[in-house]
Amino acid sequence: MRDVLVLGGSGIDTTVYVPGLPLPYKDTYHVPPVIDRIGNTGAGVALGCRALGLDVAFADLVGDDPQGGLVRHALRGVDCSWGTAAAGTPRSVLLVGPDGRRTSLHDPKGTPGERLPRDLYAGVRARHVHVSIVDFCRDVFDDLDGVPVSTDLHDWNGRDDYHKDFAHRADLVFLSATALDDPAAVMRGILDDGRAHTVVCTRGADGCLVLTRDAPLRAFPAAPLPGPVADSNGAGDAFVSGFLYGTLKGLPVEERVRLGAIAGAHACTSPGTHEAPITEAELLTRAA
Repeated sequence: MRDVLVLGGSGIDTTVYVPGLPLPYKDTYHVPPVIDRIGNTGAGVALGCRALGLDVAFADLVGDDPQGGLVRHALRGVDCSWGTAAAGTPRSVLLVGPDGRRTSLHDPKGTPGERLPRDLYAGVRARHVHVSIVDFCRDVFDDLDGVPVSTDLHDWNGRDDYHKDFAHRADLVFLSATALDDPAAVMRGILDDGRAHTVVCTRGADGCLVLTRDAPLRAFPAAPLPGPVADSNGAGDAFVSGFLYGTLKGLPVEERVRLGAIAGAHACTSPGTHEAPITEAELLTRAA
């Protein structure tokens, strides 16, 4: 019995540190070394949960290309099942400013009609499943009855149909307030229209909002940064990892939020996306 099964969402992040955002037009910028690293949300949750001592399995599609090889190498410590993505491995170019803010240029390498083969995950028994919002994972929910499921809608605007299958079929829903005019209304809509019992909306330095079926909307602060900001890449996935750790330990929602916030703050002080996720020992020490 695994603790967490993560479905979909690995790729390569090419990080470029720029002098400011938005980046004014200029023919050439001389920048610090440009680095290809493991990225994307599913990989972040899998690596984050593993660093916290959870037993993790991961299933995904990657390309038969050099980027796919880099992904497999970066996740070699996780029990992975791989299929081949016809269009290649997803990639993102991340422009990161001096204050740690980023702009992501994401190429999902999607192929219409492509689906995550059932045999990559059907034999895995897990206490919890986290589903990334890649299109080929849209149909996995039919195979997950009886298992708690989470998803992260990221910067959903509350309207686009693409996200609704994920929003309405998960028990625990994460999203960012980045594109929301009224986060509380969108969170209530997720509860009203779907099966979720808990919705968590992250707000960066302003902390997060939590809405459950048995309690009103609550606001929680962010955790203090343990060091200087490097970049904000991976902070949301780290938050999810910390929250899931608390969930699987049976902690109350207030403690889950605090652990997620500590993990997210740690990620902001680490260069790259998922290079050095917080460990269980670090998390518990800072929480204490």
